[in-house]
Amino acid sequence: MKFVDEFRAPEAIAKASEEVRKLADPERHYRFMEVCGGHTHAIYRFGVKDLLPPNIELVHGPGCPVCVLPMGRIDDGLSMTDDPSVIFTAFGDMMRVPGANGSPLQHKARGKDIRIVYSPADALKLAEKNPDRHVMFFAIGFETTAPSTALTLIRARQEGIRNFSVFSNHVTIIPAIRAILDSPDMRIDAFIGPGHVSTVIGCRPYEWIAKNEGKPIVVSGFEPVDILRGIAMLLKQLGQGEAKVENQYTRVVPWEGNKAALKAIGEVFELRPYFEWRGMGFISQSSLRIREAYAEWDAEKRFSVPGVRVTDPKAAQCGEVLKGVLKPAQCKLFGNECTPEHPIGALMVSSEGSCAAYYNYEHRKAAALSGLTPA
Repeated sequence: MKFVDEFRAPEAIAKASEEVRKLADPERHYRFMEVCGGHTHAIYRFGVKDLLPPNIELVHGPGCPVCVLPMGRIDDGLSMTDDPSVIFTAFGDMMRVPGANGSPLQHKARGKDIRIVYSPADALKLAEKNPDRHVMFFAIGFETTAPSTALTLIRARQEGIRNFSVFSNHVTIIPAIRAILDSPDMRIDAFIGPGHVSTVIGCRPYEWIAKNEGKPIVVSGFEPVDILRGIAMLLKQLGQGEAKVENQYTRVVPWEGNKAALKAIGEVFELRPYFEWRGMGFISQSSLRIREAYAEWDAEKRFSVPGVRVTDPKAAQCGEVLKGVLKPAQCKLFGNECTPEHPIGALMVSSEGSCAAYYNYEHRKAAALSGLTPA
């Protein structure tokens, strides 16, 4: 398969990993943050970490939108189901994310009408088929998924579908990176830039990272060869004393981004002054809210949203893991009280969460090698 097999071929992987070894200075310790949760998953799935020299440390960033959503926003969305006419819809990876009063699936078990959809357009179709009900779509994601939500709202207004609304929890990647760089306990040498987000926003928005912070950033794809080549590009920059933005993922990511997608986002959304991130507090200009022109389809304006603020369970260390301060296995609950079957935190729920990725690949592999459980 074009653009897959050639990026997983053993000989190509071996060649890319050898290039990394040659470029890495054995006298130096490197800390590279992969911002995107998709990269974290791929790194564990393909064993990329095992192909790197020991002085290259990969740090997992806050690039999983389900993981960064605070528990209070989940409770806010679920509060709308107190109205029996409401059908709550969301992506599948949201269904087991715990709020203070339970997850969407637990609310479904209590009799609430909660359904999985695969796109906001599916939620809109559900509203068309159920004119006597109100369908609320729990929108989540970085700039990657915001265009599909925006286009769905545009269509809802054009077609006059008024029994549909969106609870917007879309977040933006640049303020999150800025917050990480401003954190006093975080030392990052360079960034593996997010591939999915960059298909929408392009590469230009990252230029301040290189120019103002002196940190190289390489936008990378998600196959093992992509990631290894991206790391090699970072090592070259650091070896030459450079800091710039490079695009390894040129087969998918345009430098200027997707102009049609950006136009749709701009028409429907505007930046919120502040938005709370799990483990990172309130970050300015880091989330998208629905513009006044689409207020009729804004769930936060159609319903009385309590604006709940809930702290994570004290023993869970989701915030430290999200910021890259701790590795998943260093959390006190990891693999014991908190597992994919019984998650305490969102990082163990989402397929892009670093804890779930680490548990499903590294933790299971280690357990199998020790004879505790099959791989």
